[in-house]
Amino acid sequence: MRAILAGIATSALVAPALIARRAPAVPRAIAAKVVRPQRVAVAGEVPTVEPVELQDLTPEDARTYNAAIPFVRGPRPAARPFRFAGDDVQRARATDCLAAAAWYEAGDDPVGQQAVVQVVLNRLRHPAFPKTVCGVVFQGQERATGCQFTFTCDGALTRHPSEPAWERARQVATKALNGAVFAKVGYATHYHTDWVVPYWSASLDKLAEIHTHLFFRWTGWWGTPAAFRRTVSSDEPVIALLGTLSPVHRLGGALEEATTAIAAAPPGVTVAPLATGMVPGEPDSVTALLTGGAADTYPATAKAACGPRPKCKFLGWTDRAMLPRGTAMTPEQMANMSFSYLRDQNAGLERELWNCREFPRTGPGLCMRRQVVPVAAPTGAPVLRGPADLDGVRRRDEPVAATTPAS
Repeated sequence: MRAILAGIATSALVAPALIARRAPAVPRAIAAKVVRPQRVAVAGEVPTVEPVELQDLTPEDARTYNAAIPFVRGPRPAARPFRFAGDDVQRARATDCLAAAAWYEAGDDPVGQQAVVQVVLNRLRHPAFPKTVCGVVFQGQERATGCQFTFTCDGALTRHPSEPAWERARQVATKALNGAVFAKVGYATHYHTDWVVPYWSASLDKLAEIHTHLFFRWTGWWGTPAAFRRTVSSDEPVIALLGTLSPVHRLGGALEEATTAIAAAPPGVTVAPLATGMVPGEPDSVTALLTGGAADTYPATAKAACGPRPKCKFLGWTDRAMLPRGTAMTPEQMANMSFSYLRDQNAGLERELWNCREFPRTGPGLCMRRQVVPVAAPTGAPVLRGPADLDGVRRRDEPVAATTPAS
């Protein structure tokens, strides 16, 4: 077996050079428009997952160019079977994420769906990608550009499959999570339609063609079976974008499950029970009572409460008495706010801030600006005023808020 794997790895390293010499000619006018980055990541360097950026070609020129790229020579082994190891809730979340990828990427076509699902599971076991099924499918969902599967960020999720079509997609996903393999695409981690040419396609091995889709694997060692041995996680996240389609991804039930699960964890690991309300007149603002929870859980709580909204303001208090009852907030309520989260996807903004008097933090840019509560002077008492500036007192600049790293 070691000899076989060594042979596959060697052929994968040599193949790119052979292909480059034997590739058929592309019409000169088309070739002049194509940028051809060719880089093979060495075994000790995990390859970069690039966003989907397209060459400036018409659909006709793209088809001509794609047809001129030869299929890789040498071994094209089928992927190993994958079997999901999580509990029923985790399995249900993984199934619906996988089914969503299948239906939104391939429509109601069982062959195309199997190919897409196999690519997702290949990515899952490769170190360059997230370690959960839902994490792979929704990688980059928060960015208008840069999502790995375009349906997660182009508004396609507002369309829903019919119930029979959705159930067929779930059956394809279920079989794959139980070990079914779609051998034709091998260890492909990338694909695209034949009427476009992504920048990355020139650097990958072309493996298969299914209908109008072309499938690719990384060149060199990272495209061999030995690279697909990453330990995966069954801790499938809740995807709020799927809430209207999938009951297991709906916010209310998900928060209850999270609270129950974390409450059973070791002491000190807790989640904030959530009691939220929308701010009247402000549809994108949420106020929340955060009681008994760990401060580090607040960002996840806020994001779950905001759901898929492109703009959202989440304001949380741990003191029930400070929770606002209307649109106006008193200076005292502002000063005692425990946590805030602000999202504006159009402006590329995502900000998380804590009340550092309540939750001391050492990271830069994580503290709210300290609010001063005015105190009324007693009637008739003289008002004492200090100097406008105090020499020798170093004032701290307002920290720049840290943004949440993209997936």
